[in-house]
Amino acid sequence: MGQLVFRGTVFSGNGAGKHFIELSWVKCQVERKVGFTPYLGTLNLRLTKEEAEKRKMLDPTRGIQIKPATGYFLGVLFRSMVEEQEAAVVVPVMPNYPTDVLEIIAPIYLRGKLKIEDGAGIVVTVTV
Repeated sequence: MGQLVFRGTVFSGNGAGKHFIELSWVKCQVERKVGFTPYLGTLNLRLTKEEAEKRKMLDPTRGIQIKPATGYFLGVLFRSMVEEQEAAVVVPVMPNYPTDVLEIIAPIYLRGKLKIEDGAGIVVTVTV
């Protein structure tokens, strides 16, 4: 297994990540397949053009698939670390999803634990 390191800027999303994580079938699959109960929400990173190019290396066929219920799209998880915190990067497999966004879930509220706000730069190490 290899690793990819992403650098991005934290920004507030529109709440769609929280809605997705709240779904019982998502939560159950994350618990079973990744081994933690996700905090209800995602940490959103805006990637530079160069980092967005690297994001293409997150091959959905090599990640941990969250099989969708009817009416939803496939989500793929990649184990990751944000500083020393266990996390997972979520790659939604859906049309027109922005390529310059990285969404992260974790068993804790990352913003609070790491004391990060919008505009902060962080590093995420992803296992591929």
